[in-house]
Amino acid sequence: MLRGPLYEDDYRPQFSGHETFPLRYGWLKKAYDEVLDCLEVGNNRSIFLGEDAIARFGVGKNMVASIRHWATVVCVIEDDLSAGRIVPGELGQLIFGWDGEQGLDPYLENPSTLWLIHWQLAARPNKTTWYWVFNHFPGIQFDRHQIVDALEKLANDSNWGRVSVATIKRDVECFVRSYVAHPATGKNSTEDTIESPLAELGLMKPVGKRDGFRLVIGSKPSLGSGVFLYALANFWRESSYRGLNQLPFDAIARSPGSPGRVFLLDENDLADRLINIEEASEGTFSWSETSGIKGIIKNPNRRIKYKPLNYILSDYI
Repeated sequence: MLRGPLYEDDYRPQFSGHETFPLRYGWLKKAYDEVLDCLEVGNNRSIFLGEDAIARFGVGKNMVASIRHWATVVCVIEDDLSAGRIVPGELGQLIFGWDGEQGLDPYLENPSTLWLIHWQLAARPNKTTWYWVFNHFPGIQFDRHQIVDALEKLANDSNWGRVSVATIKRDVECFVRSYVAHPATGKNSTEDTIESPLAELGLMKPVGKRDGFRLVIGSKPSLGSGVFLYALANFWRESSYRGLNQLPFDAIARSPGSPGRVFLLDENDLADRLINIEEASEGTFSWSETSGIKGIIKNPNRRIKYKPLNYILSDYI
């Protein structure tokens, strides 16, 4: 059984922080801009906690906390504990701009940015519900209660303690609202409204009964090769295959935290991406079927040209 970080003894679950609000358009940029504007202030935590935070962001106190939460878990901003302040994250600098350089996509207009945000949330175990659904849920269709019950059982079996069912329910509700468009309000409304930008990825769809949903496994044409390479390089670095020269296809397709699981790719689309990976990675990786083992290998005659985050640049050219 592929267990993963959620099943490690020292794992600390996270089912809160968002104050029940899913990520919304403009929130990441707003958080980043405010942190950037106050960068010269010694202890700038008052950006989100001070008495003027509500006026600064133009929303209520709970929503300010939610903005900070999402910007932090996506790594747009970071807590510099040694300096006791909040600083722009590396991903935030790349997307929103830094040191006079224009950002790649400050208004989240490129689908690659949304895929990158999704990867940050679902490929790392920081967000327990996100990670479990995309990496451990054994089926395709589900309802909220099914996910709540499974996470409650996991919490009890793992002795996490102090995890209430009510907290899990709120987190699962926020999770669903992050990926599924909702019917617009009003008697004559026939279209769906998108509350979170992640709903544009089409990873989840409502089915049948009111509370039923389906994970959409298959080809993802809007997933750029740059973000895919970034995800693959990060997965390899964090997996049990780190330090090895070969990464098997099965691990890329099925292991917790892998591109195949997180992006809900079918095996045909994943194989097509890997077979053509030598060109996409400029020779850093190549497809191999040696000794009957399918997978990718690192080119021993070529030093890796980029750190993983720089692979995404090709999606914005």
